[in-house]
Amino acid sequence: MAFSLRTWPSRLLTRPWLLAFVPINAATAGFGVVLPLLILIPLHGTWANVALAATLFNSAVILSSVAWGRLSDRYHRRRLFLVINYGGYAGLYVLLAHISSLPELYGIYAIIGVLSPAGASASNLLILEKFTEAERPNAFASFQEMSMIGSVVGLVIGYFWTLANATLLTLLWILGALALVSAIAIWYGITEARTRATTRQVAHHPESLFSRIRTITAYRMPIPFFPHLPRLGPRPLQRLRAWARAELHHELPLILIASFLFNLSANLFNVAYTPFLYSAGLSAAAIFLVNLSNNSAQTVIFPFTGGLSNRLGPDRLVHWATYLRSIGYLSTAAFALVVVAHGEVYSSNLAIYALLGGAIAVYTTSSSLMLFRGLVGRDAGSLLGLNSALGGIAAVLGAGLSGVLSVYGSYRLVFLVAGGTLLVSLPLWTAASVAYSRRRFARPESRIGSVPSAPARAVDSGAAAKTP
Repeated sequence: MAFSLRTWPSRLLTRPWLLAFVPINAATAGFGVVLPLLILIPLHGTWANVALAATLFNSAVILSSVAWGRLSDRYHRRRLFLVINYGGYAGLYVLLAHISSLPELYGIYAIIGVLSPAGASASNLLILEKFTEAERPNAFASFQEMSMIGSVVGLVIGYFWTLANATLLTLLWILGALALVSAIAIWYGITEARTRATTRQVAHHPESLFSRIRTITAYRMPIPFFPHLPRLGPRPLQRLRAWARAELHHELPLILIASFLFNLSANLFNVAYTPFLYSAGLSAAAIFLVNLSNNSAQTVIFPFTGGLSNRLGPDRLVHWATYLRSIGYLSTAAFALVVVAHGEVYSSNLAIYALLGGAIAVYTTSSSLMLFRGLVGRDAGSLLGLNSALGGIAAVLGAGLSGVLSVYGSYRLVFLVAGGTLLVSLPLWTAASVAYSRRRFARPESRIGSVPSAPARAVDSGAAAKTP
């Protein structure tokens, strides 16, 4: 069965209230660069301190994701959850502008991690509820465009602010103000939908599922998605082995492992990358511009990825994207190996990070399509919970391993390990494609260990909610 995914919106702005997500994405994109620079410059921290902060943040995100998912299912208060998330960001960003020690930063950053999943769940369900089934593909594509435009705006603000020799601490006030603008716009500009969706229904809507996955991979914010936790029951290890044996001829285990390796390499690379640029002599403004090249490449290439996947096939594209990412990592290792002039470090990383941005845009679309087609007729909720658990583990391990290598290794070693890990995942994607082809053309067989799950769309029943 073939699936298509719209990534080019027929209307850039499907509803005016989607503009409310532009300022918050500007704030979070800018903050993603400010945080490590805050550790390295005003607080005089090290790469190890950046890795520790990322480990604490990722751990907080993972632990709170389950709670926010359950709260989203129990309470139909999308606006409230978004305001808690974005308003909390505003206050915490301003609070960070007054810190004077690394332990204070660790604590505040962990609280930001606790709040992060609230907005991811609420925004996804809000769009799922506010648009009819026919409108959703364009709505989610428009939502992604607003997110990417906001990210570019945030990095442009950070670049010009630091270029003018203004401090990172005062930039946090601007980012806090942007987050507050989104909180106010959502509270006064959006009404709750009459139709109610749950996190489990996300698994049966490819655009909604893709939106959640893209939040994890593209924006370097590991926010897992747990429709419900994997239910292994008593003797979980024995049941897991039995499930693995039953799934030997299915592509899903291969996709889960390949995705785990991708997330591990991405977190390992991302945690070390800003400290590497700073150690190479780049200024804060230059580091913002390098990050801007990544996000700009995503913004330009992402709208084409749906059409490319439909024409060329997601299997081929996921290979190309993974291969390009590995080349980018290994190229960064090569530049870390030799002593080059400051200008060459700057220009080379502008090009490399743009390449990585374009590759992640292609990867998220193609890998999402491969995952979605593998979930058809299966217990999608549990399998997505397992996939998210593996992604969370990869985030914590990647940040932790980066911290270990900051003490016992080097930037070059980190980038080599990240690139090598991606190369290891390539045969797994190939095997997953082969397994899918065999299963597609073989006679239907009983699937031991899977629970058939018809894609019931309760949110679509009856009259769909109309947006104001």
